[in-house]
Parts: sequence; structure tokens; C-alpha cells
Amino acid sequence: MPGVPDLERVITRIMRDDRGRLMAALVSSLGSFDLAEDGLSEALASALVHWARTGLPSSPQGWLLRVARRKAIDQIRKDTRLQNRRGEMERLAEEDQAAALAAPEDIPDERLRLIFTCCHPALDEKSRVALTLRCLGGLTTGEVARAFLDKEATMGQRLSRARAKIVAAGVPFAVPGPELWDARLNSVLAVLYLIFNAGHVAGTGPQPLRSDLCEEAIFLARMLDALTPEEPEVQGLLALMLTCHARRAARQGAGGTTIALDKQDRGKWDRAMIAEGLDLLERAMSAAQRGPYQLKAAISALHVSAPDAEGTDWRQIVLLYGALLTFEPTAVVRLNCAVALAQAGEPDRALEVTDALAEELDRYQPFHAARAKLLADAGYRAQAETAYARAIALTGNAPDRAYLQKQKRHLLP
Repeated sequence: MPGVPDLERVITRIMRDDRGRLMAALVSSLGSFDLAEDGLSEALASALVHWARTGLPSSPQGWLLRVARRKAIDQIRKDTRLQNRRGEMERLAEEDQAAALAAPEDIPDERLRLIFTCCHPALDEKSRVALTLRCLGGLTTGEVARAFLDKEATMGQRLSRARAKIVAAGVPFAVPGPELWDARLNSVLAVLYLIFNAGHVAGTGPQPLRSDLCEEAIFLARMLDALTPEEPEVQGLLALMLTCHARRAARQGAGGTTIALDKQDRGKWDRAMIAEGLDLLERAMSAAQRGPYQLKAAISALHVSAPDAEGTDWRQIVLLYGALLTFEPTAVVRLNCAVALAQAGEPDRALEVTDALAEELDRYQPFHAARAKLLADAGYRAQAETAYARAIALTGNAPDRAYLQKQKRHLLP
């Protein structure tokens, strides 16, 4: 294109970096997800034409914001279904005129409001994750659908229903007040953690790792940290993500088989990412306001800070899991604590804890995998074989299945 070389790539980069900020500003101004998204889509189409002819404006983001707002105003004028919004025309026109006179880079940053709106408890968990990825993460509807293994049309309908529910429920486009802050922030953090975990445990198929989803979660967590720099639990979550994602290159072998943490080549770990995560964790802990994400990050930090698997401080990990149980008294946390107990030299106690979880975690693959190893190490061969068979049957992807089969052969030759 004569105006801008690689214009489509330039626009893709702008949208990857600034979509969340643009969408937040438009939703704040227009009061509608649909109008904001449609206006931004039309502005991008216009940018392909105008920028190819005239080159990049001094502030591409400001140009897109102004054009998107004008496109939305045009839609309100033309669409008879939006008659009740005609009273807003004067206000929007005034905002448009003010924006034209403002500095070109002066885009209001309303992303924190948009994050809390997308993650409102009125929406179901899947919709919260999907809407956050779509509005703030820069993913297309098709990309969000692929993340959930859904059809694009199905995901489009889910996103539409979520936006409609926000309007119908009167969900405010606002940061919650002090009385609601902790509960609502926890909802936001849970959504980001779900996105990250979806990348590490992607379900069925030959590739269990989805680095793109992990990186989306890290991108959003960085954004949230920049917007709320004094929140230790945000720092804790970002530290947890970074110290876990730093091990991505070592988590699979040449044939795609999963490699357990204690067998990973630590030379493949991303040391810069680990250092960043450890610094964040130290910053979070200095606030002396403990929370579950800080504790999980501290556990991860002990793993990545150890010189080798044998040097891992399992006693400290057991204590951290005990502290985590006060925040999350779940069967999964108790299972993880049992695994740590075995590593810390208490295999009998570990088996006792896992046996007590058998009914509650019968459909949870990691439970049977962990119990199989504990039984094999204790010499209970028949029970270990049964547990391995159950774990393998519940495994949804080929690399993890291959790993369990290899572990079974090694422990039960």
C-alpha cells in the first residue's frame, strides 16, 4: 500500500496494543458494547482506505476513536431501533467536537471500568472470560471461539447475550466502591487466572499448551497491575503467571510428551521472566496483606528458585499450602498439599490425605495421577496400576497420556 508499508500489520499491532483502551473509551462514551464494537470495526475499515492514501495520522489511536464515535452517531441516526437514544445525540456531538479540539493523543483511559464490567458477577464464568478476551485482550470472536473449542457463531451469540445481560441488569460502567472492591477484584483476578490456566490445560488434542492464551492473560494482568499499582494480589497473580510461564520451553519433550517439573531442563527456563516474577512477588509481600495469589506465587517461586529438583524446599511449600487452605479450603489444594508432604518425606501421611479425597475428586485426572505415583512409591503395585488406568482414561490429550504411560512403565516395570 503506497501510504503506509505493511498497513494491515500496522493496524493489527495498534489493535493488539490499544484495542482495550479504545473500546473502554467508546463504551464509556456511547453506553453500549454493540455500538462501540460496530463503530470501531467501521473505523478500522475506513483506516485501511484513508491511511493507504494519506499515510498514518499523528495519532492513529485518536483518529480511530474519533471516527468510531462518528460511525456510532451515524448508526444511531439511521437505526429506528435506536430512537430512544436520540436524546443522547447532542451530548455525543459535543463530545465529538471536544475530541476534535483536544490533543490527538488525549484518549481517556477507561480500561479499569471496562475490566470490572466484563467480569461482573451477573455474568456466568465462561461469558466473563470470553467477554474479557474479546474486549480487552484483542482477540477476534473467532479466536475466542477457538480458545473454547466452540463454533464462531455460537461464541458470537454468547458474547451478544453477555452484552445484553449487562444492559438488562443495569451493570454500571464503573469501578466498584470500597464496600464492593475486594469481592469484585477477586472476580477479575479469577477470570484472568482462568484464562491463564486454559492455556496450560487446553483439554483435548495433540497440543496441551496454548501459549497464546497464557500470553493474553499475562497481557491483561500487566494492564491491571499498571491500573492498580498498589494491589498486592494483582502483583501476586502476575508473579504467579510469569514464574509458571517461564518454564514453557521445558514442559514438552521432542515427541511432544509432557515433562514433569522435576525432570525439566532448567537451562530452558526463561530467567528474565523468572526474575521479573520474583521482583513482583517481593513487591507484593512487602505490603503485608497476604492473599491466595501471593501464596500460589510463593510456591511457584520456590520451585523456580531451587538449583535443582532435589534442592526444592518442600517443607516450606507444605507450610504455604497450609496457609493457602485458609483462603481456599478446597479438595484440589489439599491434594497439592499431599503431594508436597510426600516430597517432604511423609509419604504415609500423603496417602492418608489422598485416600480421604477419593470420592470428592473421582473425576479429577490429576488426583488419580498423583495417587498412582504415591501408591507405586509405597509398593502397592495393584492399586497403583488401577489408579494409573483411571488417570490415563481421564486424560484428554495425547502428550499427557504418553507421559503417564511412560511414568507407569518406569515405576511399575
